[in-house]
Amino acid sequence: MAVLKVKFTKTKRDKLAQILWILNWVSVVSGIILFSLGLFLKIEIKKRNEVMAKGDVNSVPNMLISVGVIACIINFLGGKICYDCSDANKFSRWKLVMLPYIVCTFCFTFCILVGALMCYTMRNELEESLYLGLRDAIKFYKDTDIPGRCFLKKTVDMLQIGFQCCGNNGFRDWFEIQWVSARYLNMASKEVLDRLKSNVDGKFLVDGVPFSCCNPSSPRPCIQYQLTNNSAHYNYDFLTEELNIWVKGCREALLDYYTAIMRSIGIAALLIWLFELSVLIGVRYLQTAMKNVLLLGDLEGESDGWLLENSFVETAKYNINIIKNLGKANQVSTVSGMNDPNIDVQNTNCGKTNVTAKSIPAAS
Repeated sequence: MAVLKVKFTKTKRDKLAQILWILNWVSVVSGIILFSLGLFLKIEIKKRNEVMAKGDVNSVPNMLISVGVIACIINFLGGKICYDCSDANKFSRWKLVMLPYIVCTFCFTFCILVGALMCYTMRNELEESLYLGLRDAIKFYKDTDIPGRCFLKKTVDMLQIGFQCCGNNGFRDWFEIQWVSARYLNMASKEVLDRLKSNVDGKFLVDGVPFSCCNPSSPRPCIQYQLTNNSAHYNYDFLTEELNIWVKGCREALLDYYTAIMRSIGIAALLIWLFELSVLIGVRYLQTAMKNVLLLGDLEGESDGWLLENSFVETAKYNINIIKNLGKANQVSTVSGMNDPNIDVQNTNCGKTNVTAKSIPAAS
């Protein structure tokens, strides 16, 4: 029994073909939107490439860009097919193409759904990439004289100012590394030498942060050094002076920023997927209705259209049997007592079976 069978008159078939022609062109626009969203996300990730570790963070934008390009091509072809389907004579040249086209479009719409879901599952990979990238960027913050790293100080400072954050997980990350270059340390100072000697690795560690961690909304001048020493500053308590520097870590700030972008892109991709799925259902109805018109031979009469010719269970069993039998058509059975059906062919007796051979004439 056919699934969701609908009866179509010639007028309904023509209207359906015209509506689908318009919707396919709208789908071309949706493909451009998907391409633009993927390109936008790729550019945004590229902007922070210096503070991200190499990984699969570009998989989502690459997926959206690819799906957007394919959407434009497939829907452009679909618009041409639907436009010709308003004429039964023109439909005959697309008759063999429409079913493979519908199958390919179904796989394509599934890719859109996968791309939308990937926008919500990318958070873990992005978080790990940001953690490793920011850790290395902060570690090499002081290397302003080393080629390949000299840009990291500016990058980190602009990041902390722009996203109102400090450190990787928080401002205390700066306490654990030497972020002041050795060329700016006074080696004649006893305080500097004592700090270098007190550290196992010979690093100059201070309870201070770069200027970019300062919060301009703070009512008092920014305190960058001796943050945990209450006696070093008048009327100061480092446990309550949260407005003096940014408290949020840059990993959390960037993660929230990208999560908001990907959530919006994911919603847009889901809406486009639902739209593409509705267009695909309409094309399937048009294909089956036009096919039945040609079978009936009455181009002006009514015809049935459906999503599946048989039930879901029967269709699934049929497709499973096709998959199981792939490649078996050319196999020859080697079981004893069984004959090859390609060899077991009856012979036709066209004459006598016992024919006496003629004697060869002797040479004269």
